[in-house]
Amino acid sequence: MITVKDIRKEFGTLEVLKGINLEIESNQVVSIVGASGAGKTTLLQIMGSLMKPTSGDVLIEGASICGMKEAELSDFRNRQIGFVFQFHHLLPEFSALENVCIPGFIAKRSQREVEAQAKELLDLLGLSHRMSHRPQELSGGEQQRVAVARALINNPSVIFADEPSGNLDSSSKQDLHSLFFKLRDQFKHTFIIVTHDHELARMSDRTITLNDGFVINE
Repeated sequence: MITVKDIRKEFGTLEVLKGINLEIESNQVVSIVGASGAGKTTLLQIMGSLMKPTSGDVLIEGASICGMKEAELSDFRNRQIGFVFQFHHLLPEFSALENVCIPGFIAKRSQREVEAQAKELLDLLGLSHRMSHRPQELSGGEQQRVAVARALINNPSVIFADEPSGNLDSSSKQDLHSLFFKLRDQFKHTFIIVTHDHELARMSDRTITLNDGFVINE
């Protein structure tokens, strides 16, 4: 499903990734772990098309994202990739429902179709009674579930998450982690998650450990 071919990333004279090769199958929850500075977020952003590598390639469903031009890449990203970040990045002036709909509207899908799917997702995530609320009226756990719904709205092949439970209390954290596995089972999504949470790493179908720019253990 995802092939990472000899990915290297340099920032000036600092080499952060030193030749990463991975094959990731579909319908899995995969955790990427390692100490701070190991290159986890850099790898995630390259795999998710948010950052270009210095060299190497990433294939998602057979498509080489590193060779795409920006317009083609933006369209591919919108339709095939979902993102969930530590800070939810919801737009404060919009309701939960409107925030979830935004990627669907960017993809130029019909308003009726997108809104219907957004309502279904929010209902599935236990937020049917919070659809009209703005982010500041929601708890941290609720905001992150809205972000998950937004990531799912275009039925992407893969969802990349960077420390998604990093700012949540223990109860909300457990709920979010359980949600990832529920969505994997129900919709057959693939989740690739950078995390420092040992419990989530233990629950995952696969754990990839980075150290000093190398994959050292699986």
